[in-house]
Amino acid sequence: CACASFPDFTEMMRALGYPRLISMENFHTPNFSLVSEVLLWLVRRYEPQTDIPPDVETEQDRVFFIKAVAQFMATKAHIRLNTKKLYQADGYAVKELLKVTSVLYSAMSTKGVERAELSEEDSSKFKFDLGSKIADLKAARQLASEITSRGASLYDLLGKEVELREARAESIARPLEINEAEKVVKIAIDSVLEQVQKTKDMLNNVALDEASLEAKIEKRKVELERSQKRLETLQSVRPAFMDEYEKVEEQLQKQYSSYLEKFRNLTYLEQLLENDRQTEQEMLEVSPEM
Repeated sequence: CACASFPDFTEMMRALGYPRLISMENFHTPNFSLVSEVLLWLVRRYEPQTDIPPDVETEQDRVFFIKAVAQFMATKAHIRLNTKKLYQADGYAVKELLKVTSVLYSAMSTKGVERAELSEEDSSKFKFDLGSKIADLKAARQLASEITSRGASLYDLLGKEVELREARAESIARPLEINEAEKVVKIAIDSVLEQVQKTKDMLNNVALDEASLEAKIEKRKVELERSQKRLETLQSVRPAFMDEYEKVEEQLQKQYSSYLEKFRNLTYLEQLLENDRQTEQEMLEVSPEM
């Protein structure tokens, strides 16, 4: 039965310093949130700086999380996990979790610390930090790879030493010609002076561009001030025929008010007339019957 692994698993997790208490009831039904939390905690015990995303909200996120943890354990700790059982998140997942906790627990036990005699205060002092060991292993592998590449490069260079030794001896034995040395130095000086002149020309061009831009900016400022003054002048001048326009507008407003009043009266009278017609029609329809 998968539940037979629970006592060992819970005791190992407690000894490893897991902050929460785990019981058999937690895994009687699928509990993916707890399984993912335990997996992430165990992974970080191996490597604290792991970049496995903790998101398990959607089904795709849970599948990606389980695959990432299984790949990490297979690569870093050489532990093969059954992803289907882990995804079930029930009692069968405990067997897979026990594979990881057993390795961590056995590693902690090799320190010579008896699990039964450790108090909570003592256990915090003797926690096995495998993350630092993995970091050291990575550094050692990187150094080994670098040493190999440097050794191969050194081997190739040493293979050319026979030819280089003769060329070096020939160059040393050759007498130093002052004229040739002066010529080479002069060429180098001319090259440096040419670069200096190019740099000065670039600086001069920058200064000219800066002066041109400042002149354009100043011109735009003058045009802006002129436009603002013109706008203020136009706003202060009262248009021609404005007085007559205002009088006509006032008369139009009065005419409109009068129109509205007459329209309402006309509508009211028409409604009264229509009511009288309907009454008269009704009386004509009733009188023949009488």
